Amino acid sequence: MKIRYSHGGDEHIFVEIGEEMSLDAFFISLSLTNAVREAQIDGVIEICPANSSFQVKFDPERIPPSEMMEKIKALEHKAEDGDKTLATRIIEIPVYYQDPWTHETLMRFRERHQDPSGSDLAYAARINGYDSVEAFITAHHSSPWFVSMVGFVAGLPFLYQLVDRDRQIEVPKYLRPRTDTPKQTVGYGGCFSCIYSVRGAGGYQMFGITPMPIYDPTQTLSYLKDFLVFFRPGDIVKWKPIDRAEYDAILAQVEANRYTPKIREVVFDLEAFKADMDGFNAQLMETLNDV
Repeated sequence: MKIRYSHGGDEHIFVEIGEEMSLDAFFISLSLTNAVREAQIDGVIEICPANSSFQVKFDPERIPPSEMMEKIKALEHKAEDGDKTLATRIIEIPVYYQDPWTHETLMRFRERHQDPSGSDLAYAARINGYDSVEAFITAHHSSPWFVSMVGFVAGLPFLYQLVDRDRQIEVPKYLRPRTDTPKQTVGYGGCFSCIYSVRGAGGYQMFGITPMPIYDPTQTLSYLKDFLVFFRPGDIVKWKPIDRAEYDAILAQVEANRYTPKIREVVFDLEAFKADMDGFNAQLMETLNDV
């Protein structure tokens, strides 16, 4: 991969690993951002990673932009030779597909959608070649997903499907953004699934909703006391379909501060995954389910 560098004014350098998301680009970006941190370059203020790129903010009074650029380029060899394994977590996220709240919202914004006469799920199923919404939902939750970045909105994860590229779901965003999206909506746009951490505008197709908060600025939830944002880049997510009764039961646990997400420690090995994706995913599921 050809790494591209560009200046963003006097205080930022943008580093692009690839033009589209891939796990190879993610790991190169991870290795390079780690190398920049470990180098402890005087003047670096913040490193902001994305799916297959990152941005470095620095103080131009402590280090000139041209020198900052050269110091990052000098670390490029470490990116290619970097570790392709990552100690991380696999997390089960409950999803109530075809819920009434996202359905009500999508009906209010049909004039902004590619298929005003249908639903987001029906449209996604059709353009991906599935013969029913149920078959599409199964495809969405059957494989694990990789958190390639966290951001844009506080705590919002971008999730990349861990299957061969030919089998990945692809769905465009709304033609025009909505002015409202329910909090904790499970959405989809391009090649990414996501969870809306807060209520607000959006353009991703809406598939369902999770009762599990992923962002808590008050840090009162037991599993968010140490950090107000739940996800970290490199986390692996397995969606668990639930019905209305299960949704209500989990929501009651959340409100009583008694809900504990199902989380297991795993090591993601990029080369092992690429050699046998289905086999590697099966091992992830065994770890999640204590088999």
